[in-house]
Amino acid sequence: AALIIWTMWSNTALMLSTVTVSSNRIPAAFNGFRIAQISDLHNAVFGEDNAELLQILSECEPNIIVITGDLVDAEHTDIDVALDFAKEAVQIVTGNHEASLSQYDELKAELENTGVVVLEDKAMQLEYNGDDITLIGLSDPSFTLKGDMFGEVPAMVDTKLRGLIGDKDNYTILLSHRPELFEAYVNCGVDLVLSGHAHGGQFRLPFIGGLVAPNQGLFPKYDAGLYTKGDTNMIVCRGLGNS
Repeated sequence: AALIIWTMWSNTALMLSTVTVSSNRIPAAFNGFRIAQISDLHNAVFGEDNAELLQILSECEPNIIVITGDLVDAEHTDIDVALDFAKEAVQIVTGNHEASLSQYDELKAELENTGVVVLEDKAMQLEYNGDDITLIGLSDPSFTLKGDMFGEVPAMVDTKLRGLIGDKDNYTILLSHRPELFEAYVNCGVDLVLSGHAHGGQFRLPFIGGLVAPNQGLFPKYDAGLYTKGDTNMIVCRGLGNS
């Protein structure tokens, strides 16, 4: 009974996790810069018109809001709910559920009409207090690779990232839905990755963590929180919704 109650609560509870990232590569102008990350919303609603979620975001006073994929649920899609929430966001990267969505072109067009920047295999310079860093968004591999072609994903991601980073030696933040590709991000010299997809483990137990996650299988290596290898940090958001 306790496990059932805990599972029901954890599926609907809003939780805020705060991570501080430090690096001598971050321009001094960005000291204290706040990024609010939302991931895997899957059309979930917290309060009327997502008022509870938006209130938490407002209280955080972020400089930007990023959504790292699965804003919608491919099986139970409500584009209006997604758009109403996305009006509060300024950067979005696609996830695997967007790739499965027959109405994706409509969703993307409406997002851009509301002023949202959709980063699909694109890089942009994020300017703040007279300095800038590079912000990159990767579209999910599901848009281009199907079935047994997924063994090609790391090589494809490596090629895309190196082309987007170029020879500019900026501090680089990557928005990418899939944490299981961490080694590819490290090899490309990305400074900070913001990711999701793992849901903290689609089954998760207290004190143990994730038991299974998509594209990682049992006991996923990257289920939630901060991971560091070399000069690369990756933050995996547990996500807010369910598929």
